[in-house]
Amino acid sequence: MDRRSLLAIGAGAVAGPLIAATSHAAGPHCRLLRPGDPGYAAEVAPFDLAQIPAPGLVVAAETATDVRYAVRLASRRGAPIAVLATGHQPSVPIGPDAILVSTRALRGVTVDARRRVARVEAGVRWQEVVDRAAAYGLAPLNGSSGTVGVVGYTLGGGLSPTLGRRFGYAADHVRAIDVVTADGCLTTVTPDADPGLFFGLRGGKSNFGLVTAIEFALFPVTGFYGGALYYDGAHARTVLHAYRKWIRTVPDAMSSSVALQNLPDAGDVPAPLRGRPTVAVRIAWTGSPAEGVALVRPLRAIAPPVLDAVSDQPYTAFGAIHADPVTPVPAVERTALLGELTADTVDALLATAGPGTGSPIAVTEIRHLGGALACPPRHPNAVAQRDAAFTLFMVGMAGPDQAAAVRSAEAAVIDRLRPWCTGGLFPNFLSIADTDPDVVRRAYPPEVYRRLRLLKRRVDPGNLFRLNHNIPPA
Repeated sequence: MDRRSLLAIGAGAVAGPLIAATSHAAGPHCRLLRPGDPGYAAEVAPFDLAQIPAPGLVVAAETATDVRYAVRLASRRGAPIAVLATGHQPSVPIGPDAILVSTRALRGVTVDARRRVARVEAGVRWQEVVDRAAAYGLAPLNGSSGTVGVVGYTLGGGLSPTLGRRFGYAADHVRAIDVVTADGCLTTVTPDADPGLFFGLRGGKSNFGLVTAIEFALFPVTGFYGGALYYDGAHARTVLHAYRKWIRTVPDAMSSSVALQNLPDAGDVPAPLRGRPTVAVRIAWTGSPAEGVALVRPLRAIAPPVLDAVSDQPYTAFGAIHADPVTPVPAVERTALLGELTADTVDALLATAGPGTGSPIAVTEIRHLGGALACPPRHPNAVAQRDAAFTLFMVGMAGPDQAAAVRSAEAAVIDRLRPWCTGGLFPNFLSIADTDPDVVRRAYPPEVYRRLRLLKRRVDPGNLFRLNHNIPPA
């Protein structure tokens, strides 16, 4: 037998005959790739280069039938199975014992303008949906970057920095989910068809199956008044204290965050921000532009901005608000939820991550929650921690030689801010450092976590879907 017909799923397991016997069933468009095969490296390449998947087999799915095939193969082999669309949020390592389903070719997008809904397949990214919806004067509850995958973001809750405070979490507005469960069956889950699974998928991430498509509501939003105001780091204390007072005055249609930045002296960074500490106040106002100007006026008066990028913009330009990287980078991330942002909170943050501390953290962001994010959805879901007032998110763009220093600095910030932390976590922001089940459970209240474990026991008792921020079966 040719060596290329062998697949090591587990220690020395010979899977060549299994692959040969099932390739036809998977359909002519389903590529099966092993390490060293042409196309393998491209399919496993993530956006976050901090962790590169190395599965024994990649199923490059082009249809939901291909996903069913992959799940059934994994079930028969007793192999763990993972899914990759864009690879923005790595968790546990994916090694040679695993099967990886790449959904990048599942790119269907349908917008029903009359019903104000979109149906999106598992490989679609947010910019594609925003652009399609904008043609009808509609907008989704997208994330900060157009390169992020729609399905993974939504299954983690979906915290929109543009529309979240006005409309709630993306998961709150899901209408239907097409999912392949551990038995290899493809089913459409709705509030009426398996409400228990519908509950768990919206906030429970990839623990209960591989989602092939999702349907969700769109909203009549065509633009925003926003962007970012950037200040020199010398004004960090003034800006952060002014921001914490300003957010007490804004309506729910105003979403915002403030971020301490240490951006590199690189060509893709705007010249005024290169190689120097700065502070960014990110703004997304979806009311009238005139009212937006009035609301932002106190921020412009704090200090002279080194760059004022706030203006009236079409919704398709949402990515300019956070200006996230658009090319793959290695990222070291940590997160927490805060119950309040006091003067002492700000001072503690500045003492550990502010200008002059030598912090290697590239971005330390405080994002304002509340508004509709604090309200329960019409159909209950697993998105919890709605009493949190802010997210704390930190990221360092660090290769292996700098990663330890960034992790240490982020841990120091978390430790210093512990008096204001709720103890909870948000699933969308869980990182490589948050894969222990005892850490994952902090993303859910005890009663919700127990419900998710019971659901896991029902739909995936063997924990086939465990290469993630895992919720084990009860």
